[in-house]
Amino acid sequence: MYKLLFDLVFKKMDPEKAHHLAFFWIRLAASVPGLRSLVRLVLAPRDPRLRTTALGLDLPGPVGLGAGFDKNGVGIDGLSMLGFDFVEIGTVTGEAQPGNPAPRLFRLVEDRALINRMGFNNDGSEKVAARLAARPHTTSTPVIGVNIGKTKVVDEADATEDYLKSARRLAPYADYLVVNVSSPNTPGLRNLQAVQVLGPLLWDVRKAADEVTGHHVPLLVKIAPDLADEDIDEIADMALHLGLDGIIATNTTIGREGLRESAERIEEIGTGGLSGAPLKARSLEVLQRLRARTEGRLAIVSVGGIETADDAWQRIVHGADLVQGYSAFIYEGPFWMRRLHKGLAARLRASGYATVAEAVGTAKAV
Repeated sequence: MYKLLFDLVFKKMDPEKAHHLAFFWIRLAASVPGLRSLVRLVLAPRDPRLRTTALGLDLPGPVGLGAGFDKNGVGIDGLSMLGFDFVEIGTVTGEAQPGNPAPRLFRLVEDRALINRMGFNNDGSEKVAARLAARPHTTSTPVIGVNIGKTKVVDEADATEDYLKSARRLAPYADYLVVNVSSPNTPGLRNLQAVQVLGPLLWDVRKAADEVTGHHVPLLVKIAPDLADEDIDEIADMALHLGLDGIIATNTTIGREGLRESAERIEEIGTGGLSGAPLKARSLEVLQRLRARTEGRLAIVSVGGIETADDAWQRIVHGADLVQGYSAFIYEGPFWMRRLHKGLAARLRASGYATVAEAVGTAKAV
């Protein structure tokens, strides 16, 4: 059904307009209590065997929605209704910004991939914090991650203060906080991945988040797949030294290798971060390297090219405490999480492990 709808409607629409339309219907369904309960019953049946603990958080399962889909925290309940075990909003910047000029989102259907150069379009940390503060908290409130980045007009030298502004505003409403230094769509942002710059930035964000909340807020850093292996090792060592809670691996790539899409169209699209199936191999490599380097001493959230329950299970047994998806959700639609949960539960049963946490890093069931 969704494939037919995608082919007949969404495939013909501008991708960003299609996103806004689909997100509108998700939020609308979530705003009607009876309908929300019905959709949740159909799309998000919770298998107790998938419950897991990571980052000090109790989660109904290990699969979350990556940052970028809900930049402003406007549809958290709707996305939870569709079965996501946790929802990461953002990227949110210190100040509101419109992002890059359109068109800025492109589908590569044959590659099951997306290219975006959105440019951190968002309402800004003050407005997003007010929105999160106004949310009612109940026993069914989903786990919320907040991803923060640098405002485009802020000079690289002033980046730390910009991150601190967002951290102070948003940490009180975040179950975990992510420092994004790996998007290719904000000039100079990836320069912040250099450990001599990244270390002090993360230390300051860590201190600010804990001071404003009065408790420990799990802090993670999100890294790019384009880093050299030795740079990944350095970031892993630094994360352990600073006592970070985790690493999210990986963001989009600037690479264009191995795509089925024509070279002419790729050239026509131009710059942007590539996400989806083409990241599968590199994202797994980065995960394996991080796991070996950190030996399970911090949480790893694996993202990039996860489409099926087999993909998610492969990441788990190779060391991912949690996994995230985004691009596959666009292509697979609202039943995607239901299929992932059912498939993961089946693989967990077949593995002989009692919990997801027991399976992490075993690399026996690939």
